[in-house]
Amino acid sequence: MGDLYRHGDVLIEAMPSLPPKREKLGHAILAHGELTGHCHRIKESSEVDLYQTSAGTFLHVRDRSVTVVHEEHTAIKLSPGYYRVWRPREYTPKGIQVVRD
Repeated sequence: MGDLYRHGDVLIEAMPSLPPKREKLGHAILAHGELTGHCHRIKESSEVDLYQTSAGTFLHVRDRSVTVVHEEHTAIKLSPGYYRVWRPREYTPKGIQVVRD
């Protein structure tokens, strides 16, 4: 397991590489906030590539560090490299659901 970052209800884990089969997304939004309408996003969107795979969402920070921002959380920096992005799940009496902030 690589370095792990938490940004509100989003987890970001450093990875050694990207999965081979991936679809490039045309944005830099890591997750939308269902309750507030705010989103976790990369401020320097032109410096990253975001991908969707059958295993989830992956991020490539290309040549320089970028900033993950959200209106209700402190910004964090990510160094160049590869990352897996996901939202943790929690159990409630209604069943398993994605954590929301």
